[in-house]
Amino acid sequence: MTASNRVDTFHEPMPVAHRVGTWFIVTAIAFIVLGTLAVLEPFVAGLAVTTLVGWLLVIGGVMHVIHTFRAESFGRGVWEFLIGLFYFAVGVYFLMHPVMALTALTLTLAIVLFFEAVMDLSGWFALRHVKGAGWLLADAIATAFLAILIWMGWPSVSVWAIGTIVGIKLIISGFSRLMLGSAARGFEYRFANRLTDRLQE
Repeated sequence: MTASNRVDTFHEPMPVAHRVGTWFIVTAIAFIVLGTLAVLEPFVAGLAVTTLVGWLLVIGGVMHVIHTFRAESFGRGVWEFLIGLFYFAVGVYFLMHPVMALTALTLTLAIVLFFEAVMDLSGWFALRHVKGAGWLLADAIATAFLAILIWMGWPSVSVWAIGTIVGIKLIISGFSRLMLGSAARGFEYRFANRLTDRLQE
């Protein structure tokens, strides 16, 4: 094999690793910045989430109404139309009354967190003899505590709960992507060193 072919062969994965690493790092920074802003201004972040949910509901309602004309039967068409109308109405309400919608979303969040805690607790019972299962129990307890905290403080906690939780989630996701990006860049660095060593043989 010639030196030129060897260089082409070993260089092939490097641009991919470089692009992937750069993409993860850029998105990580964006997530961390947005998450920090959400934690600092949780009410504004909560209203942004409410607006996003409102638009998603409106779009979902329109899609259901469109599917009404593609239904296999009259009954199915009526059902699709009613669901679409409901989604659309709720979405419009969310967009027109974001503060009230934020309060409703906060209560929904507490209910979802409670059921998530129950599922985590069930998973811990099933895996309690497995090493590391204690983290699942800790997660269940923390999630249940957060659900109870939101439930007991509702509706006053609506001004910070969703925005803060979304912000923390964005920060965690950002750091996860930062680690992945660093790992991809590390692969690129190790691959370049390996290429240099092979070319010197």
